[in-house]
Amino acid sequence: MIYLDNNATTAIDPEVFEAMLPFLKEQYGNPSSAYAFGKKVARAIDHAREQIASLLHCEPEEIVFTSCGTESDNSAIQSALLIDRDRKHLVTSKVEHSAILKQAEALARRGYEISWLEVDEYGLVDLEALEQSVRPDTAIVSLMWANNETGVLFPVAEIAEICRRKQTIFHTDAVQAVGKIPIDLQSMPVQFLSLSGHKLHAPKGVGALYVNRRTRFNPFLIGGSQENKRRGGTENTASIVALGKAAELAIGHVREEETRVKDLRDRFEQQVMERIPGVQLNGHPEKRLPNTVNLAFEGTDSEALLMLLDQKGVCCSAGSACTAGALEPSHVLRAMGFSTDRARSSLRFSFSRLNTDEEVASAADILTAAVDKVRKANRSVVTVGS
Repeated sequence: MIYLDNNATTAIDPEVFEAMLPFLKEQYGNPSSAYAFGKKVARAIDHAREQIASLLHCEPEEIVFTSCGTESDNSAIQSALLIDRDRKHLVTSKVEHSAILKQAEALARRGYEISWLEVDEYGLVDLEALEQSVRPDTAIVSLMWANNETGVLFPVAEIAEICRRKQTIFHTDAVQAVGKIPIDLQSMPVQFLSLSGHKLHAPKGVGALYVNRRTRFNPFLIGGSQENKRRGGTENTASIVALGKAAELAIGHVREEETRVKDLRDRFEQQVMERIPGVQLNGHPEKRLPNTVNLAFEGTDSEALLMLLDQKGVCCSAGSACTAGALEPSHVLRAMGFSTDRARSSLRFSFSRLNTDEEVASAADILTAAVDKVRKANRSVVTVGS
């Protein structure tokens, strides 16, 4: 298998797996217990908090553990809405992950007003339009750091500064960005940031929400006093420890993401562009994650390509894993102004530090043959139909 769908999920790093094992076996105590057996587990959770804080350059007490990026996103927005109930306006973009899109749509049905920011043909948001959209009754601005389909990076530092000047809470869905690019929360006024473990070689089912220590926070899950009363429910200790270890490893691998992984991505992209005519890049050529490329293959459809690639053991995707199986073309590519045909002929390839040079070469060969086969089949259908 050649796995090129790392924006959907990543393999668990062996060191991460080893770190979590004791908490699935011997160290099974409840971290809220008063005795030593439970307190040892609680210390492991505190250590994981410190590891994630080191990756993000923030304080450990600013990290709240959640079940996933979606919960983190929902928690941030719901908290902001409760801070001032008279603020009934939200600002987001048309290319957000479904965790934000669906929540904004649900809020609109409840009477909230949503400002949907457009993006240009590169997938970039207009900062002037953002500034004009923020109003005195804006409860929160939620804009992703890196797009999950195209890898396009929003100018988060500039967005955060606009929100600071406007005195509006800013949340960024950084699920795809954490561990792939440097993030320094000490240098920018971000109130909330979401991340997910399974995007940086930790297990599925664990995430975290950064809550700036100067920001009021209202719990989304109400129950016990876990997470300093910010998220009720017994902690998923083994997965939290795994996320902490993954964050620690990511600190040492960020440079590799920006060099070796980017080189893998670039060589794959170059080989595909040179061998296959009629290929177009979806997204910005430079302002994107170092591991992601989204390509449109003229005269094909992604469903047929995915089937042929799967038969040869190549894993990639036609968009977000959270919208797989949807009949509609990618909302991200449509928001960028692309035709339905282009959106439906596009594939996303996302690499990780576990990929190899040999996989890049093989995947390019397999993709070239698959595109040729689909195009020949489509031409035959047209000929017969005419």
